[in-house]
Amino acid sequence: MPITDSQKWNDYVSKNNDSYGGCCVNVAREVMRLLDEQPAVDFDPATLITQADTNVKAGGITGFMAGAVAHMVSVCHSRGKEFQEKWNVKYQIGDEGKKATETGATLNPALMSFKRKG
Repeated sequence: MPITDSQKWNDYVSKNNDSYGGCCVNVAREVMRLLDEQPAVDFDPATLITQADTNVKAGGITGFMAGAVAHMVSVCHSRGKEFQEKWNVKYQIGDEGKKATETGATLNPALMSFKRKG
């Protein structure tokens, strides 16, 4: 698994040793393994996360957890930028996916934002 930021990955692992965070780490680790096996162009990031969830028997992670997994993969894996671009476009509501990727952000489909009118 080509981890490009081992310090950040080790930080995620050490800080997420409870059942919730540990589940995210385990799923992210499996996503990175699966990503290593995927063709360079055509993959769906949500499908990889779902497959990883099944493979590690996580039991069905939440949308927020999936967003956390996507971010870990985006930050730590050699194909993280590619993964992040696909993830952000998939979960954008308007056109914020490309903007998020340009700033290094990973969209989380379980978070909402509100705009005040007036």
